[in-house]
Amino acid sequence: MGNIRIYLTLLSLLSTTFIFAQQKSAFKAEIDAFRKQDSIQAPPSDPILFVGSSSFTRWKTIQKDLPGYTILNRGFGGSSLTDVIQFVDETIIKYKPKQIYIYCGENDLANDATVTPEIVVERYQKLHSMIRKALGKKVPIVFVSLKPSIARWKLESAFIKTNQLIQGFLEKDKHASYLDVHSAMLDEKKEVLKDIFVADKLHMNEKGYAIWIKIIQPTLLK
Repeated sequence: MGNIRIYLTLLSLLSTTFIFAQQKSAFKAEIDAFRKQDSIQAPPSDPILFVGSSSFTRWKTIQKDLPGYTILNRGFGGSSLTDVIQFVDETIIKYKPKQIYIYCGENDLANDATVTPEIVVERYQKLHSMIRKALGKKVPIVFVSLKPSIARWKLESAFIKTNQLIQGFLEKDKHASYLDVHSAMLDEKKEVLKDIFVADKLHMNEKGYAIWIKIIQPTLLK
């Protein structure tokens, strides 16, 4: 009986290690690409950092769209909050940003039906705490609300709940803020706008990013 327990424990550990390795390798190419970019051209000092999932990754014109600011985009597509936590040193801490914008949490809910808004908030709180511990209490952190989309409209209520919970958490930190892009992406009937997405009905086109630009730009540090 004792040998069986030992075997099952080892099997569980091996399984966990394998899953962790898979998750790590899933974004290895993108993290390596960041390192290569930094070796070719040193990243700017005191940048305004954008980090998170594909809504930032696909924002290729971000520097042009937000002129006059030193923007560093370290979003990596498909990432969840657990991935950003895993690579927090490589994508956030090392750059010592003067301001941080985070867009993440959407994939946490979309990729795992067992993940609840409460779990997403717990993950965000962990990331927030790691940033505060490494960079201090005064660096401004801005959480960009989870966006609605046609492809993930069935998750709309979960997105709204997650946004509300994270907004409530951030109210306790005077150097952090919640930025609502969600409301501006809905029409007067509270349905998601149909013409602001590319063909996959998930990622935004220029019209979608134009909404974000109008909301984000006034909050950027001079």
